[in-house]
Amino acid sequence: MGSYFKNAAFAAAAVLAASLVLPAQAETQTVRLAKQFGISYLPMTVMEEKGLIEQEGAKRGLKLKAEWLRFTGGSGMNEALLSGNLDVAGGGVGPMLTIWGRTRNNMQVKGIASLNAMPLYLVTVNPDVKSLKDFKGTDKIAVPAVKTSIQAVTLQMAAEKEFGPGQQNRLDKLTVSMGHPDAQLAMMGGKSEVTAHFGSSPFQEAELKDPRARKVVDSYEVLGGPHTFNVLWATSRFAREKPEAVEAIIAALEEANRMIREDPEGMAELWIKAEKVNMDPKEAADIIRAPANEWTTTPKNVLKYLDYMHRAGLVTSKTDDWKDLFFENIHDASGS
Repeated sequence: MGSYFKNAAFAAAAVLAASLVLPAQAETQTVRLAKQFGISYLPMTVMEEKGLIEQEGAKRGLKLKAEWLRFTGGSGMNEALLSGNLDVAGGGVGPMLTIWGRTRNNMQVKGIASLNAMPLYLVTVNPDVKSLKDFKGTDKIAVPAVKTSIQAVTLQMAAEKEFGPGQQNRLDKLTVSMGHPDAQLAMMGGKSEVTAHFGSSPFQEAELKDPRARKVVDSYEVLGGPHTFNVLWATSRFAREKPEAVEAIIAALEEANRMIREDPEGMAELWIKAEKVNMDPKEAADIIRAPANEWTTTPKNVLKYLDYMHRAGLVTSKTDDWKDLFFENIHDASGS
C-alpha cells in the first residue's frame, strides 16, 4: 500500500506541475510592429492580412499575436522603440542607421532584415526647377522627417554631388517634415508652399502622371545602383529574449515576399483593400513587378548610406561590415 500512495502522490504532483507549466507554454506573446505609408510596406501588409507571423509562430510552438501600429516617420518609431512602447520598427534605412549609432553602447538596436530595394524620386511641380541648383528660398521640399529620413539623407548626398564637398546641407533649410499622403496633397494642390516631394511608391508614380511634375533626383543614381529602402529593426534585448519570435518574423517576411513576387496582381488587390487606397489594381501591380523594385530580405548598399551619414556627422559610429548592422539571422545573405 505504501508504494501505491507514493505512486499516487507522484502522479498528483506531476499533474499539478503540468497544470502550472501548460498555461505558460500557451501564453500569447504580443509583438508590436510599426509601419508607415506606401506600397513599399506591402510585405508588412501581407504579413498582417494573412496572419503570417502568427502562422510562423505556431510552427515554432509559439502563440504569437502581431499588433500593428502606424507612424508617419522613423524618428517617432525610434522614440517608441527606446521607450519600450514598440518591439519592431519598419522604416527607412536612415532612421535605422541613426538609432544603431546612438545605441551601440547600450540598447544595441540592429536591423532584422530588409523589406525591399526600391528607388526614391524627388518630384517637383515648379516649372523653373530642372535640377537641384534651381531650387530657391521660396521652395519647400517635403520629406518624411528632416535630417533623419532616408529621403532627407539621400537629398544631402545628392546635394554633395551637385554642389561639391561640404555643401551637403545646402538644401536642408528648404525641407519640411510631412507624411507622404499629406505631402502629395500639398504639392499637387498648388496652394501650398510645398513645391517638391521626396517620396516613395506609389506617391511618386502618381505625382509624375501630372504634366506639371518632373523627376529631379533618382536615389539609384545617387547611390550608384539599387539600394535597400525599408528595413525592420529592433533592440538587442528583444532579439535576445524572443529569438524564436524574431525567426518567425523573418520567415513570415520571406513568405510575404514570395507571395508578392509570384502573385503581384493578387497582392496589389490585397494592399488596396487593406490600406483603403484609391488606386487602379493594375497600376499597383505594375509598381510591384517593376524591374527596379526588389522584394528581398537582403540588405543592399546600406554601407554607402552609413559611410555618408558618418562623414556628415549624422551617425557617430562606423563599420565596414554590413553584418554589424543586422542580427545574425540574415548573416548568410550576400549583403552590402
